[in-house]
Amino acid sequence: MTGPAPLSGRQPKAVRSALAVLEEVVAAGPGVTAKEISAALKLPQATTYRLLNLLVAEEYLVRLPDLKGFELGRRAARLAVPVVTAPPTAARAVVEHLRGLVRWGVHLASFRTGQVVIVDPDPDHPPSDGALLARYPQVSALGRLLLAEQPDWHALVREERAFTAHTTRAADLDLAAVAAAGLARQCGELRADRGCLAVPVRAPSDGTLAAGLAIAGPPHRIAEPNDEIVALLRDHADRLAPLLA
Repeated sequence: MTGPAPLSGRQPKAVRSALAVLEEVVAAGPGVTAKEISAALKLPQATTYRLLNLLVAEEYLVRLPDLKGFELGRRAARLAVPVVTAPPTAARAVVEHLRGLVRWGVHLASFRTGQVVIVDPDPDHPPSDGALLARYPQVSALGRLLLAEQPDWHALVREERAFTAHTTRAADLDLAAVAAAGLARQCGELRADRGCLAVPVRAPSDGTLAAGLAIAGPPHRIAEPNDEIVALLRDHADRLAPLLA
């Protein structure tokens, strides 16, 4: 097997120029034009347009609706470490109220960065490692809420891993059912001794998925219908919605 072809003499310069264009869009802000970028970087306009078209095609940049300027695209956000702020006091009070009503762990996660990020973990029932939840969304109830929201779940699942004998592959998940029910469940798939139920928290204005509220307990108990617990989860998710939008 042959290795990757070595870079030609011109390729490193092209890469540096593309990164410089990205930096200039960040510095100038949304709406910066190709001419402004070309002037700031002292690049030929033809080169600037070629780099911009490439970055737009790869979704690092997007054209504004008036087609005159550019701003950062979806993939550019992945170049920085996501920063999630702590939920407001009122939201934490809602989560704490739910903890007082159940004997299992209750966790609040944010989806604002496009990943599962636990922002209010239950101190008495610590959740699974945050890096695992973010990297393997298919094996957690919270992650399945996020995957069910995607046009293509492959964009968030980069690899499969069997954590227990019960771990389900992403391709075998019924994400349409998760989306329709507004409820996700996993029973001993990330840890053999723990299962989880999760419901979405949506922005009241447009229904955007903002967060997830989950309860974790013994897998055999999570597998039960749990109608009362699900009702409690939904009620508290509704209370959280205006606080987290």
